[in-house]
Amino acid sequence: MSRIIGIDLGTTNSLVAYVDEETGLPRVIPDAEGRMLLPSVVAFTPAGILVGEAAKRQLARRPQSTVYSVKRFMGRGYEDVKDELRYFPFAIRPADGIVRLAVGGHEVTPPEVSAVILRSLKERAEGHFGEPLEKAVITVPAYFNDSQRQATRDAGRIAGLDVVRIVNEPTAASLAYGLHRLREGVVAVYDLGGGTFDISILRVKDGIFEVLATNGDTHLGGDDFDRVLMLWLLEDIQARHHRELACRPVDLGHDSEVMQELRLAAEAAKIRLSAEERTRLVIPFEDFTYHREITRAELERLVNSLVEKTLGPCRMALADAGLRPDQIDEVVLVGGSTRIPLVRRRVQELFGQTPHSQLNPDEVVALGAAVQAHILAGGITNMLLLDVTPLSLGIETLGGVVSVLIARNTTIPTSAREMFTTSVDGQTVVDMHVVQGERELAKDCRSLARFELRGVDPMPAGMPKIEVTFLIDANGILNVTAKELRTGKAASIEVKPTYGLSETDVGRMVEESFQYAEADVEARMLIEVRNEADTVMTHVRRALKQAGDLVSAEERQRVTAALEALARARETSEPDLIRETTTELNRATEHLAEVMMDTALRQALGSQRAAEIMAGGVERGEHPPAQGNQ
Repeated sequence: MSRIIGIDLGTTNSLVAYVDEETGLPRVIPDAEGRMLLPSVVAFTPAGILVGEAAKRQLARRPQSTVYSVKRFMGRGYEDVKDELRYFPFAIRPADGIVRLAVGGHEVTPPEVSAVILRSLKERAEGHFGEPLEKAVITVPAYFNDSQRQATRDAGRIAGLDVVRIVNEPTAASLAYGLHRLREGVVAVYDLGGGTFDISILRVKDGIFEVLATNGDTHLGGDDFDRVLMLWLLEDIQARHHRELACRPVDLGHDSEVMQELRLAAEAAKIRLSAEERTRLVIPFEDFTYHREITRAELERLVNSLVEKTLGPCRMALADAGLRPDQIDEVVLVGGSTRIPLVRRRVQELFGQTPHSQLNPDEVVALGAAVQAHILAGGITNMLLLDVTPLSLGIETLGGVVSVLIARNTTIPTSAREMFTTSVDGQTVVDMHVVQGERELAKDCRSLARFELRGVDPMPAGMPKIEVTFLIDANGILNVTAKELRTGKAASIEVKPTYGLSETDVGRMVEESFQYAEADVEARMLIEVRNEADTVMTHVRRALKQAGDLVSAEERQRVTAALEALARARETSEPDLIRETTTELNRATEHLAEVMMDTALRQALGSQRAAEIMAGGVERGEHPPAQGNQ
């Protein structure tokens, strides 16, 4: 049996998983440090490319050279994403129907960036199994269109993977749950991730998973929650510290490094508020330190409209499936953003039942991808997945009107036929334009392919009988055939949506990935240890500046010597030396870190006590003393 891995290529984090043949259960493969999640971040530095945690540490220092949330750009044109470009620190340029990212001194496409992430996951899996791996199942949002799916396939090819199946994320999640709960029923899978939202309604019976309807928004997710909170914090900082900010040469909102610090702080606060009622933010700037307590109620007020936006697609999916909320037997939560209590409450209110979240929402899609991979490899024979096409497919007809052949939410594989004719006397060539979307006019839908049926006998308009056949296979690949029945003339095309990357482009990228593979690994190792050294040195210099007088002169001298030694080692090309010297500096600063922590705790407790005294005084009707003439 050929081994096939399952990959969740996520907006925020990505994972790789497999099915353990001894237990029959899917498992996520951790990295060398035991971390399951690989941050979907890629940094382009002068010395090479970083991915994952090492790249994420570059976000605040080199935001213009670090790409995150690349999934939002997959298979999309400049017009699709131009309205949100101001939120990203890296430059984005239009080119041949695709966006290109200007980072690290050169331009890359979204599939190339995603390929870096996929290659890292592939290497992780190969290290786990001790053998080369070539095949994978990759998940995508259910509402990804054909161009976005093709871009994902191309990313896999560039990474050296044969993508044997593209699976919708909610469907994959249902497979993960279905392994140990194979009973009959209707399941709603609510999937709110970092950049996309999906809702799928499935019927499960005797190991058959049939998707009844799907809907969603490929531009709605945790990133948007972070952005709303980040902009709110920015306004608060500008209001509280307008005097200090007036002296800055660059407006705070246009400082890309500051904005990334704020975005990361907003993301961390959002995560903490899923488990806590309130959290405290402390963000140091050059001229001041920003302190702010944020409550869960404040966050919920900010993101309430975004959560409400997810409920419309849920109602549409229910309507498409011909079901009421009370006819859903189980509701499953998928995606890290479903940890937000407000999200869980709204889902429970809509469906009238407590949703399931037994499996880790960050991992469940990858686990389901592993199950589908195991099915395709022949390891599971009592399960079958019947997915649907998310958007309608049709042909442009006279006047630019769309004639739909396959409606959205049709179970695949499937086929459809329809008869057409000519509109001009003596017409010998018929132009076939294949489109995808829900609008009535072709200009408002996404163009997938064009081809010509030639050799039609010249006849009066309306006389030729042209049979058009659409055939979608289990992978979602569309084949279109046009045949003139009187003459037997025929033409066909396999619709592989173009979005700016040609077969030649993809082939070149694949060759380059193999050509530079070994050098890339060596360069990445050196970059990672250098970046770790930079991070440690920055923190130590800041600590010495803020709290150096809290320790003895002898200790300060010892820390300074270790700092200088690491600075020298960092300039070498020896990863082991840099790693060892970094460890020595960490050891030298252990006591200084303890002293700083103790001081910070005393200050925090003192501020809290003062706040309690003030609050108590107000409750008793007392007033604090006046502070001069105000």
